[in-house]
Amino acid sequence: MTNSFSKTLALAAVGTVVAFTACEKSDHPGYDKSESGLYSKFYTHDEKGVIPKEGDVMQVMLAVKTDKDSILFDSKDPKVNRQGAPYVEFPLMKSEFGGSFEEALSTMAVGDSASFMVSIDSMYKGKETPPFLKKGSLLTYEVKLQKITTKEVVEKERQKQMEEQQIMMETRKNEEGKVLAKYLEDNKVTVKPTESGLYFIEKTKGKGPHPADGQKVMANYTGRLLDGTVFDTNSEAEAKKANIYDERNPYKPVEFTIGGLLVPGMSEALKMMGAGSKATIILPSSLAYGERGGGPIPPFSPMVFEVEVLSIVPSK
Repeated sequence: MTNSFSKTLALAAVGTVVAFTACEKSDHPGYDKSESGLYSKFYTHDEKGVIPKEGDVMQVMLAVKTDKDSILFDSKDPKVNRQGAPYVEFPLMKSEFGGSFEEALSTMAVGDSASFMVSIDSMYKGKETPPFLKKGSLLTYEVKLQKITTKEVVEKERQKQMEEQQIMMETRKNEEGKVLAKYLEDNKVTVKPTESGLYFIEKTKGKGPHPADGQKVMANYTGRLLDGTVFDTNSEAEAKKANIYDERNPYKPVEFTIGGLLVPGMSEALKMMGAGSKATIILPSSLAYGERGGGPIPPFSPMVFEVEVLSIVPSK
């Protein structure tokens, strides 16, 4: 999906509660046209069914096509729908213009399936039209409304999730010291931590000067959680072994800038290593991703890195 279409789909992710006005004669056979300019054709329609209100979350099966039948989005296609399901979910909010897809959604009841045609000129009025969309044409939305979750239920679920997240974070924060201590004991780590709390276990002593803040180093690395889960590596073999291999990744030595975007513990460790040095470094979460975590890394997670410094890039 292109960034431009992401913008188009974003328009479909908000809605409004607008009643249909009397229909005009349509120049598209099979479709009714509302006074606002929306074309609609219902395949199934429950006139007494539940319709969404502003703020409700809708679960829909959705396909979007141009007037040339080019498919811009299909919720059943896993390549473009990253939600991992054949449907998409989004809240119903306020429409940006009359005759919008949002207006269409507000007329649907649970179980309804329909086709709607929306003016591209109206959608992008006052804005630049993406090059793959033709001015004066229509976008066709094929929709089946599967479920509505009310705004009130959504807000209660969100509040519950926030409370559960807070409890989880407090638990992890309180248990981090014990978890780290057990790992050190189980792995017979006897080195003393640095003042910051970093455990540096040198495997191979390097040669030459150590890098300083702002310098770059070329290195290999593998990062693990204390349970052994690999969350990042530049080793193709390690990535495949851990089932995190990504064919888009070149898996080659990585250039790190000391004190740059690295977690604090990695920068501190690299400044203790010369070219050819290999080490295991153990970081408390305060020197890693802290209370926020990131991606597969939970909050308050200590971690272990295997690091090999290949070379230090000379300062210019």
